[in-house]
Amino acid sequence: MHMRQNLPPLNWLRAFEAAARHLSFTGAAGELNMTQSAVSQQIKSLEGHLGRPLFHRRPKALELTSTGLTYLPVVRDAFGTLRRGTNAVTGRRTNLLRIQSNITFSIHWLAPRLPGFRAAHPEIDLEIQTELWEPASMAEGVDVEIRYSLRPDEGTRAELLTRDHYYPVCAPGYDVTLETLADQPLYDCTNMLGSWAGWAEEQSLIWPNPDVTFATTFTFTLAVAQAGGGLTLAHDMIAGRLIAEGKLVAPFHHRAPLPEAYYLLQTPQAEANPHAQAFTRWLRAEVTKGA
Repeated sequence: MHMRQNLPPLNWLRAFEAAARHLSFTGAAGELNMTQSAVSQQIKSLEGHLGRPLFHRRPKALELTSTGLTYLPVVRDAFGTLRRGTNAVTGRRTNLLRIQSNITFSIHWLAPRLPGFRAAHPEIDLEIQTELWEPASMAEGVDVEIRYSLRPDEGTRAELLTRDHYYPVCAPGYDVTLETLADQPLYDCTNMLGSWAGWAEEQSLIWPNPDVTFATTFTFTLAVAQAGGGLTLAHDMIAGRLIAEGKLVAPFHHRAPLPEAYYLLQTPQAEANPHAQAFTRWLRAEVTKGA
């Protein structure tokens, strides 16, 4: 009885893990099909149970306290143990590998190559989870993540996969020169550090304020470029295959270093999982091969 009383309710822990992953009570509420106030109340109850705060409540964001940062991996490991134990008891598949990456990488790099992995490893079942923006952390249950980031947070177990270069791309036959570039429809992805102005500055083009249309994913801007609607910035990991297939061209020679890079993240459990290691070996080999 004493041990039971010392353990917080499972729903409080679930709310904490989801809120920590989203760094948002609203995001956690959407995932858990609860109201924001219910999530907030469960977190307060958990904090009262522990006798210390788990989050700093900022005006527009949450931030984990030192206690929250210490407690989060404990809670995640506990859920992982429960999940694996339940699978063992119920006889559910133990060969399921969960992978997380951003949607553009998933569509333009991973998806075209995935049949090769499936042919080599038919015994591994995959579940692919895509994200629009760089996540604050790996989602619950994910084993391996490919993250596009300036630099993963300190303490994150991250392996650099590749550094890339960015450059303009357009449809084959699109009529453009450096002299006429500023007059063309230009596209880019929102919140990228590599920009049209930065690319131009690297080669001493006098072009301080280019008129650029922004979209939330490269998938959209690449589609516009393929349709002959203008030029977009891109990099080899997302445009290399389209260029190799003749669907896009890079009309200029200059390529600027991409500030962000691609990183491989694994959970401690994945590092001891033969299925995860088969995938990460294949991933490294494919990245080395290029387009």
